[in-house]
Amino acid sequence: MSEYTVSKVYPNEAAANRRIDELLRAQGIRRDGNLDYTCAIYDEDYEIIATGSCYANTLRCLAVSSSHQGEGLMNTIVTHLMEIQYARGNSHIFLYTKCSSAKFFQDLGFHKIACVENQLIFMENRSTGFSSYLDSLTRPDHPAGTCAGMVINANPFTLGHQYLVERAAAENDVLHLFIVSEDVSLIPYSVRKQLIMAGTAHLSNIYFHDCGPYMISNATFPSYFQKDEQDIITGHARLDLAIFSKIAGVLSITRRYVGEEPYSQVTGIYNQIMKTELPKAGISCVVIPRKESKGVPISASTVRKAIKDDRLDLLTALVPQTTLDFFKSEEARDIIRKIRLADNVIHY
Repeated sequence: MSEYTVSKVYPNEAAANRRIDELLRAQGIRRDGNLDYTCAIYDEDYEIIATGSCYANTLRCLAVSSSHQGEGLMNTIVTHLMEIQYARGNSHIFLYTKCSSAKFFQDLGFHKIACVENQLIFMENRSTGFSSYLDSLTRPDHPAGTCAGMVINANPFTLGHQYLVERAAAENDVLHLFIVSEDVSLIPYSVRKQLIMAGTAHLSNIYFHDCGPYMISNATFPSYFQKDEQDIITGHARLDLAIFSKIAGVLSITRRYVGEEPYSQVTGIYNQIMKTELPKAGISCVVIPRKESKGVPISASTVRKAIKDDRLDLLTALVPQTTLDFFKSEEARDIIRKIRLADNVIHY
C-alpha cells in the first residue's frame, strides 16, 4: 500500500474543492454548508482519493474513493482531523455518518448517541459522554407528578416565550426547560440564558438545563446526507426527538410544549413531526397558540427586526421588562450593533 499524506485544502483552492465535491457526490454526499476546515489525500496523479472536514467540534463530509477503499485512508483522515481538533482544544468530538458506517467508526473509538433509522447516526468519542450528561440533569428530590419539557433558544426572550413557559409551568407540577447552548445565534448563549431566567424568575417549578452538544440547532445540523431542505428538516427533527426521548425517560417527562408556528417553515414542519413521533415514545406534544400583539403573533424575528431598524420603542409590546431593560443597557450595545449589521434577521 502506498504511503499517503493528508493536506489541508483552503477555500480559495477552486480546483481542489471542485474535485472534493465530485468525490463526495460519488459517495452519495454533498458538501455541508458549515465547514471550517477541510483536508484531502492525493494519489500519485494528484487526484483526490479521500477527504474529511470539521465544523467546530464535529467531523463531517468524510469520504474515500471507491477505488481506494480498504486501504485505511479513512482511518488516516479521521486521525488527522482528531489531531486538528485536539490542537484547537477540543477533546469531546462528535460526528454524523451513515448508519451503514457506524461499525467502522465504533472501531475508531466513537460511540452511538442516537440514530435516525436508515439515515444517519450521531456519535461521540466518549463512551460515557451522553450518559454523564443524563446523570448531570437536575431533577426533583421527590416524586413530581406531571413533568413537562420545553426546548428554547430565545433569540431573544419575548413575551411569546414567556407566555408559553407560563402555560407549561401552570399546567404541570414540574417544567424542565432546556436552553439551546450553541453559540450560533445573533444573541450569545450567556445573554439568552440570562434573559430566560430573568423573565421566568416568578415561576418556582422550573428546572433549567443547558442542551450542551446533544440538542443541536438547525444552523449546525449536518445537511450532507439529505436530498433537499425538507429532508434536512425531517432528519434534524427525528434525531432531536430520538435524543429528547432518552432525556425524557430519565426525567419522567410525559409532555413536550411547543409554540404554534405560523411563520417559520422549518419550525412548522418540525412541529408536525413532533406531533406524530413523540406519542410513540409516550410523550404528548402540546402545541400552544402564539401570544399576539395587535393581532400579530409575537416572534423573536420581529424583535430582531425592530432592533435592526432602530425601533427599540416597539419592544415594549414584544418583550418582558427584563428583556427591555437589557436592550436599553450599555451591556447590549455590541449585540445591538451586531444585529444592525446582520444581512438577515428573519428566520424562515
